[in-house]
Amino acid sequence: MPVTPPWTAAAKALADQVTAGAPAWHDAVSHTPRHLLVPRWWQRIPNSPFVEWELVDPAEDSARLLRAAYADDTLVTRVGSTHADHARAGERRTGDPTSSSTLPGLIVSMADQLEVRPGERVLDVGTGSGYSAALFSRRFGDANVTSVDVDPYLVKAARTRLAGFGRTPRVVAVDATGELPDAEYDRIMATVSVRPVPASWLRALKPGGRLVTTITGTALLITADMGADGVARGSVQPDPATFMEVRQQADYPAKLNDVFEAARVYDGEDVSVLDGAIPDLWEDWPLRWLYELETPGIEVRAASYPDDRRRVLWLLGEDGAWARAEGGTTAVVHQSGPRRLWDGLERVLRRWEQNGRFPLHSMRAELSAEGSRLMTPGGTWSFPL
Repeated sequence: MPVTPPWTAAAKALADQVTAGAPAWHDAVSHTPRHLLVPRWWQRIPNSPFVEWELVDPAEDSARLLRAAYADDTLVTRVGSTHADHARAGERRTGDPTSSSTLPGLIVSMADQLEVRPGERVLDVGTGSGYSAALFSRRFGDANVTSVDVDPYLVKAARTRLAGFGRTPRVVAVDATGELPDAEYDRIMATVSVRPVPASWLRALKPGGRLVTTITGTALLITADMGADGVARGSVQPDPATFMEVRQQADYPAKLNDVFEAARVYDGEDVSVLDGAIPDLWEDWPLRWLYELETPGIEVRAASYPDDRRRVLWLLGEDGAWARAEGGTTAVVHQSGPRRLWDGLERVLRRWEQNGRFPLHSMRAELSAEGSRLMTPGGTWSFPL
């Protein structure tokens, strides 16, 4: 009598958890050995003064590996330019994640929204560990799945590990913002965020095809269907999703530490007193994302000082513009550089309030190779993508 591997019970339990609203994916999740795709990973060190990570390297088939691999959690596989596969035991790294195995529940939710039909060709943008490609291949067949990633090592590792349990989708190393391996796809799902939406995706998406992606700097998840006129129309979905930005190099550009140092230390060229409290752009995430849509690429930092009940919010631009809002008895804003970033944030807030503080999932999307945009209800405000 064949022995059932210990991972199968864990995979089934994960499937029971994450496919309750998408039962058609239960078989794929319960038959995909995620632990083989993510044997090692980076774990954030809590309360470290920097964004620091430690390597997790559990024994093969250990309870720790199975517990982590079959939890509905994201596992970070690459920090900066260092993949966990290439790290030494006990190694630590600082920096931002550059690849991961996304939490399975989010992958299932996005894949279900894609509404793939049998025989349709799927493009999976952002191979990562290969988990989403494995799910698509299990359900729709290897021949119908193409997965792409900019990182040759990720592609090689995923291809090898997928083949180790019989999955052979096409996995290609390519910059997905450029030309794609094939000219036509019925469905495109991206587990990297983009802005602009690449023209190559929209040229390759067949009429009647569907695209699911997120917008860089936000957690806005967009689903859009391609029309016969070459325009994909859709909307922002109610549930947010955050992904790493698509990249062309081994790592992301450095943080704006030089700008931050000036913003932290100096008085601004313009100094003003706020009428109200400083917005909390972590709690009031719709405002933060609207500001990102209106003014892309602003780095936001914040700090709290419990001793004097003071909060500080910084807005930093790569052109040297900065703003610092300091709370306390009186909230004061300092601004310097070629733009007045705080003024821009206040304009966005006023306009949002004038439009009734609409929920962001009420926005409509129009995406085409010639240009894309998000539009507010009534079309009174639009954001080029």
